[in-house]
Amino acid sequence: MKSFNDIGLHEEILKSLKEMGFETPTPIQAKTIPHLMSSNQDIIASAQTGTGKTAAFGLPAIHMTQIDKKMPQTLVMCPTRELCIQIARDLTNFAKYIPGLKIVAVYGGASIDTQSRALRQGAQIVIGTPGRTKDLIRRKRLILSDINRVILDEADEMLTMGFKEDLEAILAETPYEKQTLLFSATMSKRIISITKKYMNNPIEISTARVNMGAENVEHIYYMVHAKDRYEVLKRIADSNPNIYGITFCRTRKETKEISNKLMQDGYNADAIHGDLSQAQRDEVMDRFRSRKLHMLVATDVAARGLDVNDLTHVINYNLPDDEEIYVHRSGRTGRAGKSGISIAIIHTREIGRIRAIERISKIKFSSELVPSGKDICQRQLYALIDKIGRVEVDEHQIEPFLPTIYEKFEGLDREELIKHFVSAEFNRFLSYYKNAKDINVSESPRGKNSKPPRERVSQKERRKSKFSSFFINVGKNNNVSPSRLIGIINEGLNSSDAVIGKIEVMKDSAFFEIEESKKSQLIKALNGTVVGGVKLSVEIAKEKQGRDESNSKSNYSKPKGRGSRSGSSDGRRGGNNKNSGKWRGKNSSGGKNKKRSK
Repeated sequence: MKSFNDIGLHEEILKSLKEMGFETPTPIQAKTIPHLMSSNQDIIASAQTGTGKTAAFGLPAIHMTQIDKKMPQTLVMCPTRELCIQIARDLTNFAKYIPGLKIVAVYGGASIDTQSRALRQGAQIVIGTPGRTKDLIRRKRLILSDINRVILDEADEMLTMGFKEDLEAILAETPYEKQTLLFSATMSKRIISITKKYMNNPIEISTARVNMGAENVEHIYYMVHAKDRYEVLKRIADSNPNIYGITFCRTRKETKEISNKLMQDGYNADAIHGDLSQAQRDEVMDRFRSRKLHMLVATDVAARGLDVNDLTHVINYNLPDDEEIYVHRSGRTGRAGKSGISIAIIHTREIGRIRAIERISKIKFSSELVPSGKDICQRQLYALIDKIGRVEVDEHQIEPFLPTIYEKFEGLDREELIKHFVSAEFNRFLSYYKNAKDINVSESPRGKNSKPPRERVSQKERRKSKFSSFFINVGKNNNVSPSRLIGIINEGLNSSDAVIGKIEVMKDSAFFEIEESKKSQLIKALNGTVVGGVKLSVEIAKEKQGRDESNSKSNYSKPKGRGSRSGSSDGRRGGNNKNSGKWRGKNSSGGKNKKRSK
């Protein structure tokens, strides 16, 4: 398929595409659209972000809509309000010359009555988030009996956010005979698992290796102590005067804290997170798209659906738990043939995760030193000089003031005048970075590529920390690894400062230790929350025996009536359990969790 004209789309759709400058389909569109135009077979399609997935499913949906039928015929499910609004906006633009075709977006944070009225007016295509869609179905304001196709966009993210039950309830309201399409920028085991339940003999379409990183993105990591991460972020911004990027944090609390610090320190920055109203999100995004903001701080969930071009940088304040999410993040820069930079701020125990991303995604990181104060001052000075050189001079406007200006500068020669002018604009950087310390951390004295030494908690801190043991009702079958469990704990506490001890992950459950001072807070934070569709139950585990791992079985017993068939009573010694001592206190989230000494 060389052009959209080759696939038989309605003339009205082709007219809108031509106005929008779309002539040649992207690879995912070229493979997907002809199939959807000629077949009812289910599809699993994977393509990297920014490759035109919305048009791939949206154009056929518009083409096949029966205009005279004023009932929903296509349902698009997506994880966030931003993505919902973006898809609705794109489809509306595609269908602008088709009279009578109505597209409605339904999502939380907006009036449900307004959305209900829009549905009553006869919407044929509905784009929604799971929560609001389910609510409208329950109120009998959204009827899905005439649905011909269901599209799950970013299905992996919907599962991660705990929407599995909502999706099942929504799909139960749709006819059995329908076409189901699954589109995702990343493809994981969780995606594969839902295809078996929700789809019938689907074909798989992929335009590139699922985990391949963008070729025109440079990947860099800076290695520092966790406490210096914010200082690194500031130095990145200061050493790139024209930065226009997104900084990814782990939790909404951290997102707010970092953005507030940046704003207080005089940077053009703001944040988007789940605590903002839709109006507040729109206001922040309008400022960012118009480049009144140079840095946007966000979580992965809040950033879903943000369609922003020309980003110069993506900064990973924390590495994500999933290697594929790193690829998804970095793919937001380096688009449309332009170059971009993806930076990871890591500490010494995260070098293994960098290597895992390299192995899985076939990309290569370069280890670089955090810019020094001297480097930053030099870059800022040259940027200032370049800026002054580009300023357009309106002699007519300034002519009346020149005599007085010349008189005031009469006592300064050319060199002195330049020094005074530059200093007036530049003293802030000179003062701040005058005694800036080197915050880089060496990977290993044995060389750049050798494995870094494992950090240990000091004996004083070890004696100081008291641990409580917990049981949690998720395990390997729920895609929970030791690193993911640490992420769940950090997200629950809205912090990465807690000291974590031993972790043991079984099939359907796990045991872990955490400093006793966090016990009550953790139980309150995690109990009842949903991870991967499972409502968490966290309880204090009982100690069975001492902590001599080499001569005893597991040290924990499960609370009555709960746990896994493959729990700690399987007779394996703790020292032979690959998830035992190896993961003790390893903080995969990039925070301050410390390892308890053996």
